[in-house]
Amino acid sequence: MTATQENTENTGTENTALAAEAVVPAASRGERFTGFDVEAFEVPRGREENWRFTPMKRLHGLHDGAAATGTATIEADAAPEVTVESVPRDDSRLGQAGAPSDRIAAQAYSSFEQATLITVPKETKAATASTVTITGPGEGKVAYGHVQVRAEQFAEAAIVLDHRGSGIYADNVEFVIGDGAQLTVVSVQDWADDAVHVSEQHLRLGRDAKLKHIVVTLGGNLVRVSPTATFADHGGDVEMLGLYFADAGQHQEHRLFVDHAVPNCKSNVMYKGALQGDGAHGVWIGDVLIRAAAEGTRTYELNRNLVLTAGARADSVPNLEIETGEIEGAGHASATGRFDDEQLFYLQSRGIAEEAARRLVVRGFFHEILVKIDIPEVRERLQAAIEAELEAVGV
Repeated sequence: MTATQENTENTGTENTALAAEAVVPAASRGERFTGFDVEAFEVPRGREENWRFTPMKRLHGLHDGAAATGTATIEADAAPEVTVESVPRDDSRLGQAGAPSDRIAAQAYSSFEQATLITVPKETKAATASTVTITGPGEGKVAYGHVQVRAEQFAEAAIVLDHRGSGIYADNVEFVIGDGAQLTVVSVQDWADDAVHVSEQHLRLGRDAKLKHIVVTLGGNLVRVSPTATFADHGGDVEMLGLYFADAGQHQEHRLFVDHAVPNCKSNVMYKGALQGDGAHGVWIGDVLIRAAAEGTRTYELNRNLVLTAGARADSVPNLEIETGEIEGAGHASATGRFDDEQLFYLQSRGIAEEAARRLVVRGFFHEILVKIDIPEVRERLQAAIEAELEAVGV
């Protein structure tokens, strides 16, 4: 793959911002979570910075209140050690990981009837992964949802959020990771071709907590996932991984924000996407803010896009803002390109047919993400889905 933009690690002592475009000032980023009231947010028109890549007409009224409400189905297949509850909006535990940052998220928060709350008890290790299946409300119908996952002190578990079906769905998802807890999360967006999904995901880590957060986007007409990671205390470690594969006409958008506000925390971001077909569009925005108090921070973010056919487009914008020179390291990288002719020539020179060689390149491209998914059934499902995508375009 031929790189079009590359930024390398920065370990200097001066304050700097390595970005492909202007970064929002820290003062305003500090106000990111402004409340739960829908009217606190203006109706987006598509000209705002955080909406400029999103095709607003395809939101079906989610952004302006014109959408009619339906019902999505949420089913949980939990490990024996994990508890699952259905709780009302006034449950005091909800909102602890973060509040909505835009009008659609605020509308989702004010519109759900019951939230699904999943708890991994203190000092408990779940024997198996727990799966929460969210099925859309049906073609042309709209639903709102809320899920919170709580890993209490020194707990350890793996959670899969599996989104499927048709319809229009907006939600907030919270992950509250207690001190010393370890949580792996896989959020799979495998929607039908008509589906629209707009999701804010709030990640809050306690002292010495570890979170592996994986987003996989395969289906849907428009999917926009916005994970935000914050640290409540020292020693937090978050790994944010993503894999997406956009077909003709699909819009897949991932917007990440990592807020380093306390000392001695780590974050590592790696997203990879492939695009094929006319009108396939992938958007990745990665923002990392290292505040003045966050000494000892180590962070890196990486995005790679592989364009498989003509007519597909990828936008990649990494942003890094540093307010202190006392860090261990920070940097980012972004690259978008087509098949690397040298790789293809190398494989073909060893007797591998061109079609098989192209498949090997794509498999190798995603391998770095797939091997980090520790749940075998999910990894195998994704490998099969990637093969099916390649079959569809004849790669």
